[in-house]
Amino acid sequence: MIIHGKLRNRLLGWMLSMMLIVGGLVLIDAWVTSQRSAQRAFDNQLEDALLAMSEAIQWQDDKPRIMMPPAALKILSTRHQERVFYRLLDDQGRVLASNLEIPLTPQMLREAGERDVWQDIRYQGVTWRLHARSVRSAGWERQFRVQLWVGHTTEGRRQLARELMIRATGRMLIMGGLAVVMILITLRLALTPLKRLRHQLRRRQPQDATPLEGTMPEEMRELVETLEQLFHRQGESRDALLRFTADASHQLRTPLAGVQNLAEFALTSSSPDEWRAALGDIHASAARTSRLAGQLLNLTRLRHLALPTEQDALDLGELLRGVVLEWVDHDLARQHDLGLAELPAQPVCVIGESWALRELIGNLIENALRYTPPGSEITLRLAAHDDSVLLSIEDNGPGVPKEMLERLCQPFERAGRQDTDGSGLGLAIVETIALRHQADLQVTNRDVGGLCIRIRFPRWPS
Repeated sequence: MIIHGKLRNRLLGWMLSMMLIVGGLVLIDAWVTSQRSAQRAFDNQLEDALLAMSEAIQWQDDKPRIMMPPAALKILSTRHQERVFYRLLDDQGRVLASNLEIPLTPQMLREAGERDVWQDIRYQGVTWRLHARSVRSAGWERQFRVQLWVGHTTEGRRQLARELMIRATGRMLIMGGLAVVMILITLRLALTPLKRLRHQLRRRQPQDATPLEGTMPEEMRELVETLEQLFHRQGESRDALLRFTADASHQLRTPLAGVQNLAEFALTSSSPDEWRAALGDIHASAARTSRLAGQLLNLTRLRHLALPTEQDALDLGELLRGVVLEWVDHDLARQHDLGLAELPAQPVCVIGESWALRELIGNLIENALRYTPPGSEITLRLAAHDDSVLLSIEDNGPGVPKEMLERLCQPFERAGRQDTDGSGLGLAIVETIALRHQADLQVTNRDVGGLCIRIRFPRWPS
């Protein structure tokens, strides 16, 4: 397992990243809002000043005149010392009153005659915000339409927007600092169950398979259940290993005790014939013990080897023919009718390990030879289907009691038979190899008597 940083740091990094993204968006929104607020506040000032000035229009010599009221000047004057502009035009476009020569284009004048106008222009290197409105002014003899323009520089707007932005940024920084502190506290509290679980696992004894204690949040239930299942499997594996070790010790101790007894008997005898007979029995017992030790090593190796990583496409029919030919001349096979049914005409390929499949077929044959009486018929078959390959071996021996069928693949299980020199490891090895090749193993009694073992492999295209 590759350890990549701490979960706490990763969670903190993700949360802070999200905070920075959200904070950036909020800052953008605060900047836009401050600009709009400053614009709206100063535009309201221009509207109020224009209204005050329109009410101050007076007529002299049948011409409108404007006397700048103190209220309008107070509205337009701000603490930012902005420059103020106003202009009064009659319905012919003639300037009646003005304090600055800011140029107004004909289009601006035409639009002001139709509706209220807001305009940003550059004059003398300074940006001005102008507002215009056409008002109807009543004279002595008739009513006139006049245009009234007011405006000021935009420095105050920028300073107000800057002040609003600084205030918003300060509040966000304070809130961000509080949020970071709250996140750190929250992470510490949220990761406390993991810390408690870690301490509990460290204090746990290797042989302890009991369920975990204490309370855990719902999100950790699957992790806790997986750990408990792992402990349970480890306990079962340890118990199975202890049983296997005890059974193996018993199976090895029995022939060794026999060898020791034969040797002691030979040592007490002075007859060469008795010595020879004892040596023959010792040789046979040593051969059985050697075969048992070899099967124990094979089973242990298969069960503790890692799953196969490098496999080849093998012709199972060719492999089966070769193993059967090797067993035909065996001493056990001469006492039986060992045969191979007709193989498929086309190659039947599976993915697997050649040595393991040869071991599987050899154990099937040896198991049938040892647990059937002499003269029994033993037949191996291979059938190819669309997506699977069925390997089977059947005999016409005595079969196995139904209640013992499920136990045949357990180590040292011989279905109650004590009249053979079999070790009870053959089918355990076969089952282990089948599992390594994702194959299904089935053991059944034949209707006409005898035992049938079927192994179904996934088929690989030829």
